[in-house]
Amino acid sequence: MLVWAGVARYSHASYSMIPSAFMPPAGKTMTQYSERDVCTKIISPAIEAAGWDRESQYREEVNLTSGRVVVRGNKGKRDLKTIRRADYVLYFKPGIPLAVIEAKDPKHTVRDGMQQALAYADMLDVPFAFASNGDGFIFHDRSGGGVEVESEIGLADFPSPDVLWQRYLAWKGIPESAEAVYAQDYYTIGKPARYYQLTAVNRAVEAVSRGQRRVLLVMATGTGKTFTAFQIIWRLWKARAAKRILFLADRNILIDQTKSNDFKPFGGAMTKIGNREVDKSFEIYLSLYQAVTGTEEVQNIYKQFSPDFFDLIVIDECHRGSAAEDSAWRDILDYFGSAIHLGLTATPKETEAVSSTTYFGEPVFTYSLRQGIEDGFLAPYKVIRVDLDKDLGWRPVKGKVDAKGQLVEDRIYNAADMNRTLVLTQRDLAVATRITEFLKATDRWAKTIVFCEDIDHAARMRQALINANPDLATQHPKYCMQITGDNEEGKLELDNFINPKKALPVIACTSRLMTTGVDAKTCKLVVLDRSIKSMTEFKQIIGRGTRIDEDYDKLWFTILDFKKATELFANPAFDGDPVVIFEPKPEQPVVPPEDDPGADDTPPELPPGGEVVEDPPGGGRVKYIINDVPVYVLNERVQYYGPDGKLVTESLKDYSRIQIGKRFDSLDTFLATWNDTEKKAAIIAELEEQGVLFDELAREAGKDLDPFDLICHVAFGKKPLTRRERADQVKKRDYFTTYGATARKVLEVLLDKYADEGVANIEQMEVLKVAPLDQFGSPVEIIKAFGGKTRYLAAVRELERCLYAS
Repeated sequence: MLVWAGVARYSHASYSMIPSAFMPPAGKTMTQYSERDVCTKIISPAIEAAGWDRESQYREEVNLTSGRVVVRGNKGKRDLKTIRRADYVLYFKPGIPLAVIEAKDPKHTVRDGMQQALAYADMLDVPFAFASNGDGFIFHDRSGGGVEVESEIGLADFPSPDVLWQRYLAWKGIPESAEAVYAQDYYTIGKPARYYQLTAVNRAVEAVSRGQRRVLLVMATGTGKTFTAFQIIWRLWKARAAKRILFLADRNILIDQTKSNDFKPFGGAMTKIGNREVDKSFEIYLSLYQAVTGTEEVQNIYKQFSPDFFDLIVIDECHRGSAAEDSAWRDILDYFGSAIHLGLTATPKETEAVSSTTYFGEPVFTYSLRQGIEDGFLAPYKVIRVDLDKDLGWRPVKGKVDAKGQLVEDRIYNAADMNRTLVLTQRDLAVATRITEFLKATDRWAKTIVFCEDIDHAARMRQALINANPDLATQHPKYCMQITGDNEEGKLELDNFINPKKALPVIACTSRLMTTGVDAKTCKLVVLDRSIKSMTEFKQIIGRGTRIDEDYDKLWFTILDFKKATELFANPAFDGDPVVIFEPKPEQPVVPPEDDPGADDTPPELPPGGEVVEDPPGGGRVKYIINDVPVYVLNERVQYYGPDGKLVTESLKDYSRIQIGKRFDSLDTFLATWNDTEKKAAIIAELEEQGVLFDELAREAGKDLDPFDLICHVAFGKKPLTRRERADQVKKRDYFTTYGATARKVLEVLLDKYADEGVANIEQMEVLKVAPLDQFGSPVEIIKAFGGKTRYLAAVRELERCLYAS
């Protein structure tokens, strides 16, 4: 064992001394240091001695992720064990990470933290990782600038910021002439960037620094694309690598939100192009592409700028048009062809005819929905699929006439026809009733978006939902509103709907207006009553619910699907890496697809004002309206976002049986483990992490069953007892007679709490602080009635033994 006395001496001859001020008191052994001691007394002094500035070049205990949200029944909470936290992140300057250090206490070897450090280095896109137990460092260098990839170095041999920076630049392929651009400062006032946002910004600036002219970033909805774009623009603008910038979008709400929120620091250097007027005195321009283009040449006001006026064009939601050869986007991009083109999207379009990556090249960075959920930055979801009987097939009787007196064509109508060529008004009632039932069972004030086929359908759904909720609708006229492109009053309420501080409106019935560009962080229910064949549109719609807002208890959301749209979750293209399907030859144009009403793959047409032209009532189709055909719910299935990132497709009972079987191969094994475990909540939590949802299983069973009985019943076929039945059995055995009067009363209350709330509750010491147990005194006084904490815990365990004895 090594003893430190005034100066440090190390077990390796190559190690050097560090100042005695950082050493433990004389006679204290190294093994008595905790991991935190190693950090504060050894690692921090060592890296500062190498020239790293405490204020700007390293941070300790950096949370890289927030912890995955686990949905249990109708409750969601973060799994704190999944938070990924780096002991140290070293930066060349704020926002430009270079290395990771993983520390361990001296009981570990110096190498023990390396695998962890490498995982964090990969997340941060840095080539350097260090591990230390206070007895030196293991240095992993994948930049190619060292003699070895991994080597052992002394505490005094830690590399300086300049050494790592030069190796980092060489690894990134950034030439000396572009170093100043890449090293440009971030805008550091306000919210800090998340790890993947730093990577996205740095990859984009890196690409520009290397001379790349077309750059594509793919980031899931809700992960901060606009904030990321701001930081890219800020750094390039401040470095004067891009002196004049045009930010293009296709929705007014996107432009306005961008100008007033993320882009606000640009201040007086920024303007929004409007009223078809051009002022060339600004440096940052925000514009709808419809505001600078038109069908007539006089409307193409972008040509009032010279072709080389802009140095950088940023195209938000670039999947909506820039990849198509004949789109208005492309007219602008071709005109400003000398500028750098940066495309941002959550859903790059990849079809046989249109390819985002063919235009921009492979994405320089991708952050997927699945990764966002895994990191805890995006909300997981539960899917409820509802089948309506008439959607599976309905044929009118011969001579059937609709409400308008039209003879209904004699054929079989199915889900694809509903609300497009055939309107069954009682179907609206069935859908509204099921939505209302869900909200009543969960939260009637939960923000809800109902996606409908067209404007007429949205108007009818609003009426049906108003009639299904007469109590709230009469008190609050804006409880449910139609928010569509043609409805001015509804559009005025859009800001209130997405504002977490505004309670009304609660339900928004829409068609296309809210599919993208609507930052509804508190939306807890997404209803799909619209035929969706496009993966692009599907991802955008699902993105309305994926944002998290913990201040308003929004950690997860539900998708209520009446049109089997969520079958797209099973499509390999969902959340997959973009793949170029069509690579045109030099003489071959990238031709946009022909309009296909069935595919519904093209974005909605946008007029000069930048608002959506939604499907008009009827859309030019013959539409039959029938009032006297009843519609019923035929089948309903709940699916869950599983721990592997996929929807659980088995029945919940079958899925749970499989997961329990992986942990316990027999009933005897389970019973032995259950009885030997002091806290049953540990077993429950372990199974819940594997996707076993006890609240949902109990709801399916229709009884207040304990997890113990659910496990025995679901996995091993045993007849279950309710919690109340188990509690009554214990009372009949006179189990409490061996305790004093106060202790008996406490145990009786705990037994009742078990019957009402389950075993996990009675195992917590906090239960002694709440009613009705608080009537027996403070927790200390209650425990004293048992003869001390040890005897109290023994009494609780004996109570559990009696509960599960049968």
